Amino acid sequence: MALADPALPDFRDCIDATQPNKTLINCCPPAVSGINDYVPSATTVNTRISAQSVEVGSDYYNKYTEAIQKMKNLSPSDPRNFRQQANVHCAYCDGGYTLQGSPKLLYEIHNSWLFFPWHRWYVYIFEKICQNLVDDDTFTLPFWNWDASQGMQIPSIYNSSVISPLYNCFRNPDHLPPTVIDLDWSYGDKPVDPNTQIKYNLAIMYTQMITQSKTPNDFFGKAYRAGDDITTLDGAGTIEQTPHNNVHSWTGTAVDQSNPIDMGALYSAARDPIFFAHHANVDRMWTIWLNNLGGSNFTDTDWLNAYFIFYNEEAKPVKVRVKDCLDITKLGYQYEDVPIPWLDVSVKPKPRAKAKTLPSAPDPAQVFPTTLDKPISVIVKRPKKSGTGSSEEILIIEGIEYDKRNYVKFNVFINEDNVNASRPDNTEFLGSFSNLPHGHRMTVKTNKKFRISQVLEELGARDYDKVLVTLIPKSSPVKINGIKIEFDS
Repeated sequence: MALADPALPDFRDCIDATQPNKTLINCCPPAVSGINDYVPSATTVNTRISAQSVEVGSDYYNKYTEAIQKMKNLSPSDPRNFRQQANVHCAYCDGGYTLQGSPKLLYEIHNSWLFFPWHRWYVYIFEKICQNLVDDDTFTLPFWNWDASQGMQIPSIYNSSVISPLYNCFRNPDHLPPTVIDLDWSYGDKPVDPNTQIKYNLAIMYTQMITQSKTPNDFFGKAYRAGDDITTLDGAGTIEQTPHNNVHSWTGTAVDQSNPIDMGALYSAARDPIFFAHHANVDRMWTIWLNNLGGSNFTDTDWLNAYFIFYNEEAKPVKVRVKDCLDITKLGYQYEDVPIPWLDVSVKPKPRAKAKTLPSAPDPAQVFPTTLDKPISVIVKRPKKSGTGSSEEILIIEGIEYDKRNYVKFNVFINEDNVNASRPDNTEFLGSFSNLPHGHRMTVKTNKKFRISQVLEELGARDYDKVLVTLIPKSSPVKINGIKIEFDS
C-alpha cells in the first residue's frame, strides 16, 4: 500500500495482553480522555552520559536512584508509577491495542519502521517523569554503550550489592559482571575469551550498522500503514534484530528458554530499569547512523504523521508524533561523545578463506518449504543483470513462519563449507534472524534480507553464477518457504 494512512493504535479499546506462558495480563493504562497534542520545544540541551562512567554513590547515581524509587512509590493507579510505565511497553508491544480501522488486527510497534521513533518517545517521556520527581530539568537517563569495549558488560550501577531500585533479580545469573556481553547471543552458546568476544562484538556492529544498513528500509524496518497485518510484513530493521533483540535475551533470559522474563520477553522488558539504558543506546545508534554514516530519515507522511499517546510527567495524556522527535535537540538532549570503535574499518569482518571453487551443497538438493530443525545448505542461483544499473543483490530468506510467543533465532552463512569454523568476525557469517517472545499467539510469516554484493566481492565470488547459503537453527524450529536472490528495487 503506497501512501495509505499511518498505522495507529485504537486507544478506545485496550485489551488484555498475553504472557508467553499463555496467561492473560492487563497492561492497559488508565482510561484516556482530554488528550492534548505535544510538540517539544526545549531551550536547553542536556547530555545523556554513559552508564559505565557513573560510580555507585556519586551525586548522579543518588539522583537517578531517587527518581526510580519515587516512581516505584507512586500510587499503582498513577500512570507515572514504575510498573504502569513498564505496562506501556507491554500494551504497545504485546497486543494490548488493535489497529485503528481494523479491529481484527493487533497493533504492534516492533518489527516495522515505528520501532525507533516509538522507543525514542517512550524513553523521553520516562526521562521527563524522572526530572519531575527529583525537581531537576537537567537530569538525563544514562545509556548503556554495549557497542564499545568499555561498555560491554552490565554497568555496575545496575548490579550494586547495596539495595538499589536499579537492581533486578531476573537477569541471567551467568551474565552478570564481569561477563562480556555477546551481541549475537543464542541459547547454548559457550562463552569465549573476553577479548575475543569484544572483537566479535565490534565486527557485528560494523556489519549491522554499515554493511547491512544502506537505506532507511534497512535501518528502521519496513513500512507499516493503516490496514496492514503486522504478521505478514517483511518487518524489522537491522538494528532491531541484532544487537537489540540479543541484548534483551542475553540480559534477561534465564537458562530455561521456555520461561523468559523481564528483559527476556517483551511484555515484561521494561520492568528492569536497565531497559531504558539499553534503549537509550539503541536511540544513540539512530543519531550515529544519521550523523556519522550518512543515513537519512524517511520522508513518507505515513511515517511522519504516525502518533502515539503517553501520560506525561504531569500524569496527563499527550499525543506525540514521529515528525516531532526527529531533532533530539528540540527534545532537550544529546549524547556524550564517547569512542565508537566499530566505525574503524579495521574491525570489519574478514573472509575466513577465499574459496577458489563454490562449496558444494549436500545431496539430495534441499526442498522447500522445510522445517528448520537442523542445519540446511542450499545452492542459490544469482539473477542476471539487465541493463547498466548498479542495483545491489539481496539474499532473501522467504516465508519464515513461527509463533511470536517463542524465542526464535537462526544464523545465516554464505559460501561457507565449514560453519563450525566460521566466526562473527568472518565475512561468510551474514548475520541472524531473531524474535523476542511476544504475548498474543501470532503465527508470523515474514522475510529476512541481507545485502550480499559487497560480501561476495570480498569473498572472491563476484563472478560466481550461484552461491551456497547455510542456515543454522539456534532455537525451536521455524518453517522456511524458500531462499532466493534478487536485485534491490
